[in-house]
Amino acid sequence: MTTLGTMEMLVIIMAMALATFATRALPFICFSRRTPPEGLSTIEKNLPPMILLLLVIYCLKDVQWFAAPYGLPELLAIGMVAGLHLWKRNAMLSIFAGAGLYMLLVQCNVFSFL
Repeated sequence: MTTLGTMEMLVIIMAMALATFATRALPFICFSRRTPPEGLSTIEKNLPPMILLLLVIYCLKDVQWFAAPYGLPELLAIGMVAGLHLWKRNAMLSIFAGAGLYMLLVQCNVFSFL
């Protein structure tokens, strides 16, 4: 097995940095002088909720719904996130509070009586 030298590592890091910068700058370069297409505006508006829905589904995929604690920590945390977000409209507050509640419920084994 060969190891990379310092120069090869620097070249790889620079290529990755340039590729990342190019993908971030390309939309601004392409749409700086004209309005973006309607399809792109639709994607921009709907993508964040779709990503969050996928994250929720992914987080719930391994929950044991028919064994104690029956998904209660997850459902309570999701309820807290949704409630706080509807009330305060602050994504950071709702996400951190929901994650904190979930960690508290799981780590303190609150539902051990089930």
